[in-house]
Amino acid sequence: MRLLIVEDEKRLALSLAKGLTAEGFAVDVVHDGTEGLHRASEGTYDLVVLDIMLPGLNGYRVCAALRAAGHDVPILMLTAKDGEYDEAEGLDTGADDYLTKPFSYVVLVARVKALLRRRGAAGASPVHVVGELRVDTAARRVLKGEGAGECEVVLTAKEFAVLEQLVTRLGQVVSKGEILEHVWDFAYEGDPNIVEVYVSALRRKLGAGLITTVRGAGYRLEAPR
Repeated sequence: MRLLIVEDEKRLALSLAKGLTAEGFAVDVVHDGTEGLHRASEGTYDLVVLDIMLPGLNGYRVCAALRAAGHDVPILMLTAKDGEYDEAEGLDTGADDYLTKPFSYVVLVARVKALLRRRGAAGASPVHVVGELRVDTAARRVLKGEGAGECEVVLTAKEFAVLEQLVTRLGQVVSKGEILEHVWDFAYEGDPNIVEVYVSALRRKLGAGLITTVRGAGYRLEAPR
């Protein structure tokens, strides 16, 4: 599942991103409200962790703008402030939950997972259909075929994480750098061609025609025509 962190404290943002990536999430990070609003408006995220005190647009305005535009992505607000008024204002603008700094990382992860469970219970589907494939990003399962012929495709954790990057941006080009950043970690210094190894493994397991290499740009997952 894809998370967006909008936090101008870069050390904190990096720490949260590393931890949440280790939990199995795909994480993007931006450091100002204007860019945060732009990225969240793309509609590709399952949850947004949003600081209130941001350069550009503050968190209240980002949240209000998303809700006014009809985006129902869960929003967990973070702030260094501490007071009932701040919490009420955050929730009034459409935030789903609120966490005051300093906070426990364990508590943040619990709040994130609770919001995602709540969203799932409300009917948001984590299942992406690509031809004969059904990719369930919540259960982390891939099913292939139809009816009685349906079977599960067994993927490693890394293979599934690479596939998740592609399926949540179906039809779009995802660069090798983006895959490295989200599937491995922010400090990865190994051979970037490791991505090609995992894409090749996915092609063997899912079918050769689903993932297209866009030379010089990255990879694109497309439903067969």
